[in-house]
Amino acid sequence: MLTPDLPSAQSVRRCQEALNSLHSTVYFTADLPKALAGYGITDATGGYLVGRAAALGAVGPGVVTALFYSYRHDMVAGHLPAAWERITPAQAWQERLRAVDATLHQALGAGALTAEPVREAARLALTAAAAGRREARPMFAALADLPVPRQPHVALWYAATLLREHRGDSHIAALAAAGLDGLEALVSHCASDAGMPAELVRAKRGWTEEDWSAAEDRLRRRGLMTADGTLTASGEELRAALEDETDRRDRAPYEQLGARGVALLTELCEGFVRSAAAAGIFPPPLVGFFVPDGEQTPAEAPA
Repeated sequence: MLTPDLPSAQSVRRCQEALNSLHSTVYFTADLPKALAGYGITDATGGYLVGRAAALGAVGPGVVTALFYSYRHDMVAGHLPAAWERITPAQAWQERLRAVDATLHQALGAGALTAEPVREAARLALTAAAAGRREARPMFAALADLPVPRQPHVALWYAATLLREHRGDSHIAALAAAGLDGLEALVSHCASDAGMPAELVRAKRGWTEEDWSAAEDRLRRRGLMTADGTLTASGEELRAALEDETDRRDRAPYEQLGARGVALLTELCEGFVRSAAAAGIFPPPLVGFFVPDGEQTPAEAPA
């Protein structure tokens, strides 16, 4: 039984989803692609890879494939390490932060960026992130070594990203322990009630229809997927167990905040996400995955 100040698993998940949605705003504006195009990086996937991997330094494709987990290695190798000859990791990180600044100006309005709600959300999110565990969490650990941005709204996005990667590293550890490779994890997530449509994520991560079908066959052999591509009861149980195990590995930051802090951070971030949606940040087909609607909460990014 939880003590009064410990957040419930449901409240933690809702907070994580709000933070993930806030983090994701930068992917739906032209700010970062436009900046990276000045370095000769015009492919959207290449831009995503250098932006997210920048905290790791000038790593090669093997490291990125391992840590991002659900991307096809050949696709990653088509962008890295060649992209580092055009842009350094430090430049990529700074361009990412500048894009965040521009995106949040559009999403929230200039007047909100230094107002107390943003400052309070940044304080709460940074407090939670400071309680994150570096061990066995390479993406989180690399980001945690970077300086905290000085502008409150950018610091909030940075903290949200730290917490997103802390959960992501925790989730990948759970996936590996369950014996799911990166593509099997992606396929099974898309087949779940929380997943995005396969056609929205498959090509973006470099997978072919043949790759996808082969992964579905592997899941069927394990009794996790039906002939029509839906999850079996065992498959649903595994996905639920993976989320529970991820929750267990990812609780420390939210226990640091306590139930009241988690509730306040969630309330603030959900408000920011709704403002971003009202500003047209999220594409219409994806609004339901990122914007809270009554009792519904946005789906997590597939992994």
